[in-house]
Amino acid sequence: MNIQKLNTNDNDFWSALDELLAWDSVSDQSVFDTVNGILMDVKKRGDEAVIDYTNQFDHMDASSMQELEIPSERLQQALENISTEQREALEKAAERVKRYAEHQKLESWSYTEADGTVLGQQVSPLDRAGLYVPGGKAAYPSSVLMNAIPAKVAGVPELIMVVPTPAGEVNELVFAAAAIAGVDRVFAIGGAQAVAALAYGTETIPQVDKVVGPGNIYVATAKRMVYGTVGIDMIAGPSEILVVCDGKTNPDWIAMDLFSQAEHDEDAQSILVSPDANFIEQVLNSIEKLIKDMPRAEIIRASLQARGALIQANDMNDAVKIANYIAPEHLELSVENAEEVAKQIRHAGAIFMGRYTAEALGDYCAGPNHVLPTSRTARFSSPLGVYDFQKRSSLIGCSADGASELGKIASVLAHGEGLTAHARSAEYRIKE
Repeated sequence: MNIQKLNTNDNDFWSALDELLAWDSVSDQSVFDTVNGILMDVKKRGDEAVIDYTNQFDHMDASSMQELEIPSERLQQALENISTEQREALEKAAERVKRYAEHQKLESWSYTEADGTVLGQQVSPLDRAGLYVPGGKAAYPSSVLMNAIPAKVAGVPELIMVVPTPAGEVNELVFAAAAIAGVDRVFAIGGAQAVAALAYGTETIPQVDKVVGPGNIYVATAKRMVYGTVGIDMIAGPSEILVVCDGKTNPDWIAMDLFSQAEHDEDAQSILVSPDANFIEQVLNSIEKLIKDMPRAEIIRASLQARGALIQANDMNDAVKIANYIAPEHLELSVENAEEVAKQIRHAGAIFMGRYTAEALGDYCAGPNHVLPTSRTARFSSPLGVYDFQKRSSLIGCSADGASELGKIASVLAHGEGLTAHARSAEYRIKE
C-alpha cells in the first residue's frame, strides 16, 4: 500500500507535515447558500417548512409535526426489543459515561471579604439542549450516550433529540440509547432544517440553548451559521488517530488501531510516529496483511493513502514534539511509562495510555467523552463534557464599607475612561 512516509530529518519535514494535516472545513458557496435558505425558511415558516424539507430530503410523507415526533413509549419499546447483549452493553456504557461525567460537574462557590463584601460564582444548567443524531442506516447509539448523559448530569431539564428517518427507516439501537440516556423528546427530522428548528424554535419544537452532536457538511454548516443565536459544541472535522509507539507493541495491534479510524471515511486520518524504522516496516506489513479481511477495506485503503502517514522520529522526545504539534483528536501512547509520557502532552483531545488501551474503547465505553476536538483544535479546545451544559454567573454583593472603598477605585478609572455616569454611580455609594 502506498502510505506516505516522513522522516523528521528531512529538510521539508515540517512543511510536508503541514500539508498532510491541512483540512479545509469551510463549506463551498453552494452548500452555504442552500443552508442559508433553509435556515431562513424555517425561521419564517416554522413547522410547515420543517415538514416540507423533511418530506423532500428524507422521502417522507408527513402532514404534521405530530407524525414526526417519536413518543417515549416507542423509545422504551426499542429498548425492550433489542437483544439482551445489546441492552447490557448500552447500559454498562451509559453507567461508565455517567460515572465519569459526575466528576466534571462544576459547583457554585463564594467567599466573604473582611468588609462583608461577597464575591463568587453561581453555576446553573442550561434550560434546554438539542442533540443531533445521524439516522437511517447510520447507527450511532454511542453518540447518543456521549452527548445526552453529560447534559443530564449537568441538570439540563429538557433534552430534545432530532434524528432523520429517511424513507421511514429507523435505528432501534439509537432509540434504545435515547431511552437509557433519558432524552425527553425525539423528532424524526434531520439536516439543516433540524438544526434550524432547534436554534430558532417552531410551533412544535421549542428553541434550545445549545445544539450538540455530529452531522454531515450541511449539518455542520448550519451549526456554524446559527452559532450566536444558540451555542454549539464544535465544528468537527474528519476523525483522527495518532499512535506514538516505541516499537515494542505487537505491530498487528498498531495496524488495527490505525484502521479503527481510517474505516470511518476516506477523509479520516491515521498517523504512526515511531523512532524505530524496522517497526514502521513491520506495521506496514501488518497493514497489508490485515486489510484483506476488513469489510470496509476500500474506505481504509483510501483513507490511509490520501491522509495517512508513517513518521520516523529521532527519539521519543522528538515523537512527543510531533504529537504536540499535530494536536490529534485521539492520541495513543503505546510506550513504556505511558503515564509519565502523557505529562509531556499539551495538545490532544484524548490520551490513551499504554499498549493495552485501544482508542476504540474510548469510542464506546471507557467513560470519557468521545466528542473531541479535531483538525488541530485541541490546541485550544477540549472534549465535550458536563461543563458544556453548565453556565457560570459572577456573584457580587457589596457591603456598605465595601461599596465605599470600591467606589473610590471605580471613580478614578471611570473618569479616566471618560465615562462620567459610571463614575457618579460609584461615587453615590462612597461614605463621607
